[in-house]
Amino acid sequence: MITHDLRVLADAMLDKKANNVVKYDLRPLGTALTDYFMICDAESTTRVSAIADNVIEKMKELGRRPLRMQGLENNFWIILDYGDIIVHIFLTPYREFYRLDDLWADAPKKLYKD
Repeated sequence: MITHDLRVLADAMLDKKANNVVKYDLRPLGTALTDYFMICDAESTTRVSAIADNVIEKMKELGRRPLRMQGLENNFWIILDYGDIIVHIFLTPYREFYRLDDLWADAPKKLYKD
């Protein structure tokens, strides 16, 4: 079930032209934060918003709603917390600045492409 949800998330991001869609499996690291991070970026706040809207809609179709959401007011870095999956949608310069990918570099990862 979770594998399907992760694929739906990746497809929802890619459908709206997200860049650098990556899944990090945090389970081997023993973190209590979440099981997975899904991270992507986009070149404009309009696209960041569109990606977030599509992710929310596609997850809702699976019967899943975010437990918490942050960043929808400015579209620089949107976080959608689904409990076992936390989605990060960045404006590209913010992803480069915060380097979240580097923080979790030890986690197994998968890059999704069209």
